Amino acid sequence: AGGGRGGARSAQAMTVKLRFQVFGRRNLRFFRLVAADSRFPRDGRFIERLGWFNPIPNKDGIKEVSLNHERIQYWLSVGAQPSSRVAWLLSRMHVIPAPPRRVSPKKSMPRSQREK
Repeated sequence: AGGGRGGARSAQAMTVKLRFQVFGRRNLRFFRLVAADSRFPRDGRFIERLGWFNPIPNKDGIKEVSLNHERIQYWLSVGAQPSSRVAWLLSRMHVIPAPPRRVSPKKSMPRSQREK
């Protein structure tokens, strides 16, 4: 009953995340949207490529996005969890409803405006 490597895999359910892989170089980032097992490294293995996002505006000032809406809806329907930035992008592209806004703590307000 050893706990070593090899043998049968454990019966863990695979947790699928929709997340960005980072490409490019410093100050010129480029992101791919992928469905990946949560145990895989950020820029490592993935199950399926679902789109890309270029946050650097082109000459016309447009940030380019390409998404496979059908496959994203499929992964969300089978329980895949989007990361916070992916959820933000998908809500901007009207694929999912906007995530709830975070409530700012009172410490971030000036002392004169805080309720005591």
